[in-house]
Amino acid sequence: MALQKLGADVRVCAPPDWAGRLSEVDVPLVSLGLPVRQLLDGATRPSAADIPRIQAALMAEQFAKLPSVAEDCDVVVTTGLFPVAASAQSVAEQLGIRHVFAAYCPIYLPSPHHRPQPLPGRPLPLEVTDSRVLNDLSIQDYNAMFGEVLNNHRVSVGLPLVDNVRDHVITRSPWLAADPVLAPWRGSTDLDVVQTGAWIVPDERPLPPDLVAFLDAGQPPVYVGFGSMPAPAGVAQVAIEAIRAQGRRVLVGRGWADLTLIDERDDCFAVGEVNQQVLFRRIAAVVHHGGAGTTTTAARAGVPQVVVPQMADQPYFAGRVAELGIGSAHNGSTPTTGSLSAALGTALASETRARATAVADTIRTDGAAVAAQLLLNAGS
Repeated sequence: MALQKLGADVRVCAPPDWAGRLSEVDVPLVSLGLPVRQLLDGATRPSAADIPRIQAALMAEQFAKLPSVAEDCDVVVTTGLFPVAASAQSVAEQLGIRHVFAAYCPIYLPSPHHRPQPLPGRPLPLEVTDSRVLNDLSIQDYNAMFGEVLNNHRVSVGLPLVDNVRDHVITRSPWLAADPVLAPWRGSTDLDVVQTGAWIVPDERPLPPDLVAFLDAGQPPVYVGFGSMPAPAGVAQVAIEAIRAQGRRVLVGRGWADLTLIDERDDCFAVGEVNQQVLFRRIAAVVHHGGAGTTTTAARAGVPQVVVPQMADQPYFAGRVAELGIGSAHNGSTPTTGSLSAALGTALASETRARATAVADTIRTDGAAVAAQLLLNAGS
């Protein structure tokens, strides 16, 4: 959207789940890959043994389809799943056009200040703490998981082999599409990281009338939702009981986990997809999984947070919320009524609200505009 405002032609290659949202903001979608919801759903979620096959299929699809999609483009920006980014980077190289790798959380870029993110089925040994050894192990794991498949595709299109897949894809000058207060870059001199700020879509959608009526009917409720995550079993029951124990009303975000109410009391309300930028300014606290988008939206709204991390970057954002004093990080991915009530006690304290309000004023909203201008400046 920011690029379009500057007069650029843009196309997005992404899984089909996002077709509806992209059409709402007039951004063309080229559908690539399996539906994300299918990969996360408990009934169809792949096992560890399935992952290499799925990753190989993703890479094959990218190499087959991206050249025609990107052949008249000036730059390819990649993010998300590593096999997709690796394939897109190679296609950009094949076409002789610029490539930018963008991460949305610092932990996806190598740094001596944090442990590398382990790959599926390849945990890094906990007893190893030396950052140089961990970095070498991480490179070995990336090569073992992606090297052969990627290099086979590269050879087939006339590209040279790469012996360090991770660093070749990330490049020496990656971008960090995360807020510098919420997720600061603490890296090394080996990388020239450009931190643009988070890429936030301005959301002008009004809240549904029945939700507004619920909000207007009493004190601000506590929101609980796990977005696109498969939430822990029974978490709706646990959360509602914990929130009620704090004397608060409850707003349940159904999400992809299809969270539901546990009774018909009028102190609870359930919502689907809504404008969180507006909603979060009207609630007492947000209980969520700690995804980059939800965490940033809550921080920007100045609402206290309780983060119950499930996977990937979510433990990082939970830690940052606690470090900044804008909420609490739940210890573990499966809360009990007692543990969640205790975390809520911290989040609902007046000092936490004051700190969240103060930090909200420091969260940048121009990240996408900064990134768009950088892309266009480089091509001028």
